[in-house]
Amino acid sequence: MLDENLPTFFSRSASENPLSTVVYFTQNGSEPAPEYTFRRPNPQQPESKNKFAVALGDAFSQDVIFAEVLIEPEWQQPTLSAAEIRAQNGILPAPVPLIPDGFVIQLYNPDQQVAVKGEKSTWTGKESWEFELPQQSFRMPSASKLDQQQGDPVASELTPKICFKWKRDSKFSKDMTCYLTGTSLAGKKSKDPDITIALYKQGREPGLTIYEPNLRRVDVEDRKGLEVVLLLGAETIRDIFLFPSRDSFNIVGAPPPARRKNSRPIPSSSSPKPVSSSSVTHTMSGGLGNVPPAAAANNAAPPTRRQTEIDAETKRLQAMVEQEEREREKRDKEEQKRIKKMLEEEDKERRRRDAEIAQETERLRREYGVQGQDIDAQRPPQPHLPPRQPQQLHPNGAAGGLAQQPPPRPMSAEPPHNAQGGLSSWWHGRGGGSSGLGPSRRRGESVGGTNKVQKKQSVFF
Repeated sequence: MLDENLPTFFSRSASENPLSTVVYFTQNGSEPAPEYTFRRPNPQQPESKNKFAVALGDAFSQDVIFAEVLIEPEWQQPTLSAAEIRAQNGILPAPVPLIPDGFVIQLYNPDQQVAVKGEKSTWTGKESWEFELPQQSFRMPSASKLDQQQGDPVASELTPKICFKWKRDSKFSKDMTCYLTGTSLAGKKSKDPDITIALYKQGREPGLTIYEPNLRRVDVEDRKGLEVVLLLGAETIRDIFLFPSRDSFNIVGAPPPARRKNSRPIPSSSSPKPVSSSSVTHTMSGGLGNVPPAAAANNAAPPTRRQTEIDAETKRLQAMVEQEEREREKRDKEEQKRIKKMLEEEDKERRRRDAEIAQETERLRREYGVQGQDIDAQRPPQPHLPPRQPQQLHPNGAAGGLAQQPPPRPMSAEPPHNAQGGLSSWWHGRGGGSSGLGPSRRRGESVGGTNKVQKKQSVFF
């Protein structure tokens, strides 16, 4: 609760009838007292199928209805591919209701329709719902017949209207605030700074707080109508846009919701107890209450026609699926025949080429014969080479391996003799013959004067 001194409405489900929700009012810290009731149709009745209906009535008199909302949504058949249809055996899913962009609140005494239009901001993603109320709603009392024949000020386009707008506090918030945004005259709107009129808080007990200090700036003659529009509009926005579900439009015809657990009892007060809606059936113009048999038949007719159309569409799609299956089998058979024929033609062409090659080979054999085809018989004989000498084992080989003997070194030549018959002076000194020493030996000469030269061996062998 924003402030206990401000007028505040909050709703609680009635224990006697789950289709009725009692709206309590409190101000200046007073004890909550029943003021209104939200009434919903019985989902088991045929006339309440596939529609949303809620009414705001008096808490003590079942016959008093202040306003109501009736929404019949448009239906959309889900678009499925042929594969998805075959997966479901040609059975189409149930149509899905489309949430409307707005709704209409029907006020009574005086009769007036208030259109609530919804819009969504492309920048912030916040949703808002705007509506208009005329400044003058009641006809001025006059004894003139001419004045009595004139229409109501509500229907006149020349009556100035006050513009209001419900805005969500944030994109993911369930709380809303109603602002006075400007005026409208003959379709032309003038924008004014937003003035807070009411605040709606979602919680265990949803509540609507009227910001009374700003009501003096609201130039609306029908203050009761403004209060009813705020209450019923906030409840409809909550059920349809903030908390959408399939049960909102009574698609399945689910039973009414049970009483909430751990709910607090209604505080006792001296005010009279509201009349239960289970004993008295109220009358409304649209989705609630007793409907004449003719009207009930008319309301039940569209679902029947819709079901007939759905059955016809299902049969058509099943026939289409069967036709596609037959065409697919036909295409598969034609493809198999084409592949088989292609393989037969390739085999026939291969046999024809083999026959042509064999025929050409036979023709060449008859023309040139077989002479020259034996190549091995015409090769010349290879010459016989002498046998190679076997390799000798080295006498000093450590491991007994084979080693080639190095070529012999050339023998040392004898030094040339001089003219006197002696040896060279470079080898035996100057004047080799006059030396007192005896004749010298050459390198490698034996002592006995035998001129025998030994072979020099390698240091490795």
